[in-house]
Amino acid sequence: MRVEEAVTAPPDWDAYVDQHPRASAYHRAEAVRIGERAFGLRTTFLCARDPRAQLIGALPLVEQSSALFGRFLVSLPFVTYGGILAEDPSVAAALAARAADLGRERRVDHVELRHTEALDGVGYAERLDKVSMLLPLPDSEAALAKQLGSKLRSQIRRAEREPLEIVWGGAQSLPAFYRVFAAAMHGLGTPVYSRRFFDVTHAALADVASVLTVRLRGETHAAAILVRHGRRIEVPWAAASPLAKQLSVNMRMYWEMLKYAVDAGAEAFDFGRSSVDSGTYRFKAQWGAQPMQLHWHYWLPRNAPIPTLNQSNPKYARAAALWRRMPLWCANWIGPYIVRKLP
Repeated sequence: MRVEEAVTAPPDWDAYVDQHPRASAYHRAEAVRIGERAFGLRTTFLCARDPRAQLIGALPLVEQSSALFGRFLVSLPFVTYGGILAEDPSVAAALAARAADLGRERRVDHVELRHTEALDGVGYAERLDKVSMLLPLPDSEAALAKQLGSKLRSQIRRAEREPLEIVWGGAQSLPAFYRVFAAAMHGLGTPVYSRRFFDVTHAALADVASVLTVRLRGETHAAAILVRHGRRIEVPWAAASPLAKQLSVNMRMYWEMLKYAVDAGAEAFDFGRSSVDSGTYRFKAQWGAQPMQLHWHYWLPRNAPIPTLNQSNPKYARAAALWRRMPLWCANWIGPYIVRKLP
């Protein structure tokens, strides 16, 4: 076995990803390059090959650096899923070792590998504070409504009193999505991705991505991007205005997404990543979503501590408080430069 390093995906990369049971839509070559195309980030494809030169393992890595948090390699930033694809533990270990070698060569502060299962036999540090929230889906809208219960149905019906327009689209819906999303991120104290990031992301995932917008009196008040992989549909990005939440329009939006997933024949709806017992965790749990443990593994030089690039880090919390006070136009201008440096 040998491990190769490349700046572009080899011709057999996507064929390997498509047949791997633990792969995500983000492992595909075009999706791996989202950070490169949107922000100019350095991207590396690690490939393990057997003596016949057959691809038997894959690991995409993206390099980021920040004056506040340092330099790091991530598989994969900006999304929940990434990490090593391999059937044989020895192949996975070889890819993990090569990732550590790259970390040493590039003098990074850590290498972060995002998995849905434990990475055994490697000895990397592990974080277990994140979960994905998954809702198993029935085969009909009627069964879905019954599964959700009377309280949720009542909240959905509340929004039906409003003159809503439900619009399913593609790239043409991204400007409306972005207006809602940028305002919502500002309210959370989080720098927003650039419009270009979403343009590049949608282009990379065009065959599996959809954009939902919910309009009230001609103005978009809730919006989401959905991504399908296999029998699962995920909502990695969604947002709603304060008015939308007041009128339960956000609940109607999630109902529309769940109906869409059922009609598409999906077996599960992925509400996205949350910290256990956070507000977003509880919001997703009320729909019946169950936590799926995420395993984020870290190569760390010199026995360094596991990084905390989130609101549990005092540096991040202080920055978030200041960000919320910044005018929206200014946050939207500066935010894309900052967020490109965060995984």
